[in-house]
Amino acid sequence: MTQSASAFKRYAIYYAPEAGDLADFGASWLGWDLAAGAAVDHPVVEGLDVAALTDVPRKYGLHGTVKPPFRLAEGMTVAGLMEATQAFCATRAPVVLDGLQLTPLGRFLALTVEGDASALGDLAGATVAALDPFRAPLNAAELAKRRQSRLSERQEELLAQWGYPYVMEEFRFHLTLTGKVPKAQVETIRQRMEPLLASILPRPFVIRDLCLVGEDEAGMFHLIHRYALSG
Repeated sequence: MTQSASAFKRYAIYYAPEAGDLADFGASWLGWDLAAGAAVDHPVVEGLDVAALTDVPRKYGLHGTVKPPFRLAEGMTVAGLMEATQAFCATRAPVVLDGLQLTPLGRFLALTVEGDASALGDLAGATVAALDPFRAPLNAAELAKRRQSRLSERQEELLAQWGYPYVMEEFRFHLTLTGKVPKAQVETIRQRMEPLLASILPRPFVIRDLCLVGEDEAGMFHLIHRYALSG
């Protein structure tokens, strides 16, 4: 992280790969290293415009959202958020999952969990609830943005309670790798990407820590601190 933790406009709790092959791939593929807070050159992949494919998800870095981005509530501090995140993570055990797989999700591609992900869903729901006192209520513009997608009645309830419609039982963990692409190209892109990932997708996939991240004024996300799941 290259700037003060208090300098960010929004915060979030992510899963982000620890240093290693998957983290290196994600930084290069997306063109943004979340941990270093720096741009990275894209790989050259025959038949793919990687920069164009990754333009939308680039600013977030390779991550799985656990508690979605939020502004700090009035009276709350970054120091307090850091302390609360550390205390929460000290009560939770690492989550062991079967693995990750490359999956088309509608018109974009992402890494998703193989097998039973209920333990991860439990962790995410507990994280959302435990740290919610630090979240400022959504303003009118933020609410309007969320409602651009057609929300179910339950998703509207979750939006009102937690500031995001895809939490609790609506949570679907994924690590986004592309923006939306034409439906006819999804399978071709998947076939081009699979060889890049074949040797680096973890099996088992173990989440050992959660990451507090911050969004800078340019909209790019930076790793602030990793907190071990040590409960």
